[in-house]
Amino acid sequence: MKDKITSLPTSPGVYLMKDSLGGIIYVGKSKNLKKRVQSYFYNLRSHPKKVKQLVGHIKDLEHRVTDTEFEAFMLECRLIQELKPMYNKKMKNPLAYTYIVIKITVGLRRIEITNKPGASDDHVVFGPYTANRNSVERAVQGIQQCYKIACTHSHWSSSACLNYSLGLCLGMCLGGEAVNEYNRILDRFIALLDGSDRGLYEEMQQRMQEAAEQYDFKAAAKYRDYIESVDFILNKEKVIGFTEENRNIVIYEYLSEDTIKLFLVKRNVILHREKLTLGPSGMEPLHARIKDLIMNSFRADSTLQSSKVSREEIDEAQIIYSYLQGSACHYLFIPEEWLESGDHPDIDKALHAYLNNALTPI
Repeated sequence: MKDKITSLPTSPGVYLMKDSLGGIIYVGKSKNLKKRVQSYFYNLRSHPKKVKQLVGHIKDLEHRVTDTEFEAFMLECRLIQELKPMYNKKMKNPLAYTYIVIKITVGLRRIEITNKPGASDDHVVFGPYTANRNSVERAVQGIQQCYKIACTHSHWSSSACLNYSLGLCLGMCLGGEAVNEYNRILDRFIALLDGSDRGLYEEMQQRMQEAAEQYDFKAAAKYRDYIESVDFILNKEKVIGFTEENRNIVIYEYLSEDTIKLFLVKRNVILHREKLTLGPSGMEPLHARIKDLIMNSFRADSTLQSSKVSREEIDEAQIIYSYLQGSACHYLFIPEEWLESGDHPDIDKALHAYLNNALTPI
């Protein structure tokens, strides 16, 4: 083991840790394989209990080198899904995929947080959110408390719920006009999550600002915490919405001054990857090669239809979305209509601009 760790490269890649029987018990990734694997065996006392248990069972090690950190992330994700290593499951919350469901209960819509959303025409579902369930709960509770829709009754009643006396419920538990106001707020909450109206979020920001101006720092801190929690689920909805668009994406990043790594991506899948050299003959050969790949890869996959992102897709979708937001790569979207005509002139124009503006010496 010591020799294997010492000989590990400092490049990006994935490591597979094995037990005494040769079974893979953990899969990880790193931008620097050697540094990351070594960290498991140094300062062991400071590691969490689960990591200590893992290290105690490691008897062998395998690694796979990738050209980029992005590929290491994607490979790790695929291997975990395929192999389901014991310690990857132990170190990840088994209920890690959380959904927000808005359902009708005895004529009144209710917000529910669940790990199993089910299927119903009466339900509006947002997610999956890949994080601690508490993060999603804090965001929903923030909205409920901020707009006084945190009713604890499951249906209308002749008596008010406890939260009504605490000022956290409008009184929809009693029926009447409060129910209409509750429904208006819930419609705005749905609009916030689907991206059509950020009014609720902006009002929360305004309330935080007003509380700070009045030196009510306790209230301002409360609104700040609400906003941070809501930011989390809004960012996740951006990932989900982006993925559901099923865009055709051309991506590259530099490996060296004269070499790039090209990726063709759709939804949560890398359709093609290839190293390309920036040769002395100019951009024409590179332009022709990338165009050929676009026409063959994306057109072959053009039947993929938009649908809700599943929990099986969300981890890879998050990796791709984050990669595009980073500074390591350059990307170009290819609209579906450009592919339908066979040889749309806008492909050449877009590629020409993309390559000439982006592929400058580093």
